[in-house]
Amino acid sequence: MSSFNFIVASAVVVLLCLLCSLHFSNASVHDYSAEKFASKGNVFVVHGGSEGIYSSALNLNESSSLSSNGHSFIRFKKIIFRRPEEFSNISSGSIHAVVFEVDDRDTIGGSAYGGQRAVCCTADLAKLGVCKQGEIIHRPSSNNPGWPKVFGVSFGIDELEAKLQPRTIHVTKTGMYNVYFMHCDPNLKEVVVEGKTVWKNPTGYLPGRMAPLMNFYGYMSLAFALLGIFWFSQYARFWREVIALQNCITLVITLGMFEMALWYFDYAEFNETGVRPTGITIWAVTFGTVKRTVSRLIILIVSMGYGVVRPTLGGLTSKVLLLGGTFFVASQVLELVENVGTVSDFSGKARLFFVLPVAILDAFFILWIFTSLSATLNKLQARRLLAKLDIYRRFTNSLAVAVIVSVGWVCYELYFKSTDVYNERWQNAWIIPAFWQVLSFSLLCIICALWAPSQNSMRYAYSDDSEEFDKDVTLTLIKPSPLPTKDIRSPSEVRLMPGGDGASNGGDVEEDKTE
Repeated sequence: MSSFNFIVASAVVVLLCLLCSLHFSNASVHDYSAEKFASKGNVFVVHGGSEGIYSSALNLNESSSLSSNGHSFIRFKKIIFRRPEEFSNISSGSIHAVVFEVDDRDTIGGSAYGGQRAVCCTADLAKLGVCKQGEIIHRPSSNNPGWPKVFGVSFGIDELEAKLQPRTIHVTKTGMYNVYFMHCDPNLKEVVVEGKTVWKNPTGYLPGRMAPLMNFYGYMSLAFALLGIFWFSQYARFWREVIALQNCITLVITLGMFEMALWYFDYAEFNETGVRPTGITIWAVTFGTVKRTVSRLIILIVSMGYGVVRPTLGGLTSKVLLLGGTFFVASQVLELVENVGTVSDFSGKARLFFVLPVAILDAFFILWIFTSLSATLNKLQARRLLAKLDIYRRFTNSLAVAVIVSVGWVCYELYFKSTDVYNERWQNAWIIPAFWQVLSFSLLCIICALWAPSQNSMRYAYSDDSEEFDKDVTLTLIKPSPLPTKDIRSPSEVRLMPGGDGASNGGDVEEDKTE
């Protein structure tokens, strides 16, 4: 089991490296292209982005260039509000840009006499003297002096555009920051927003939640490289003994190496430019989806005994391919929606619609796999194929542990997301997707250890001769002995027969033996 120890040691090294690489953090660029305001209560809003940003110490003696490393900021660039020409003959109220840290969310809005909370100042609140009617309600933060940041611009008569002055907001406190564009004027409900905001942390443009994933995928690339070196060296040594199952495992390892490398380059490019590279993201998503689909199909057909106790899947082939194709489509759509073009740490509820089909298909895979494994184990035990039975028992135990751990993690993930409504624990959110990658890699390592190419690989493959031989032996072992008939007499009966002597007895006995 030296190969198994090598794989386990490699996995441990990778996990230890991951624990040491969690201090990187970054942010991104948000573009607005004719974004429309939506009515929320008594205010009209456009969500400009939500990201975790790490603090940086601002040195006032440095030059005003804030594009260098070491600074955290949110910069407003070329923000323009446009309105239709039919509304240009009137002046308007202000359109505000509101920037606040999630801990200061209660400083935005208020209520009069304990009534319904409002963001725009109402007549009752104006009477209390706490705000001016028609303006955005905000109060200074007690924990973060100078926050929230609220500034705006208004339309003059006959003006179709209102330009927000370029502004850079320095971030000196680590937190989840939000940008909203708001106004309280119903005459401006057709206004749209154009421009962009630049969010940056000390080391690049990755959002805070995504930043550790760049390092994670770098280490996962190293892990797959180590696994690939081990597997391909064994493959080259014993290529004459390779079976079909080991070719499938080779495909999964290759897909995993490409997937991890693509994800790393995706995040590295995003971190460098602030714009997510759509092409690399799509390729990374596609390789990952193909790998997950092929992995599930391999586990399923191995559970059915394909290549081990049966030469083909028979009539099940079309059903297996249909399940795999359906899973690929559902998983690909989910991953594209979740990753392509995503530059914010804020996760929308629309994603839940795409998660459900994938979860149902995964559950179906699990049920079918364990049902097939049960039948295969029974068949191996009945045929007394002890070597194959031993490896299948280990395989079943590994899958059972993986399923139990997965169910526990799903429960934790549901708890994490249900109790983190405002993304306050964004610094730990990267662990959710990273766990599934580590779990699948660990299971792949176990499968590689169980079915690694060796000089004895062919003993685990299906063979007509060995199967028939084992079947004959098994039938001989379990076949009941024939019951005595009236024509066959026991030795005591022979001795009691009149005229019987030793010779005749011996002859009868010899005759019985011959029969």
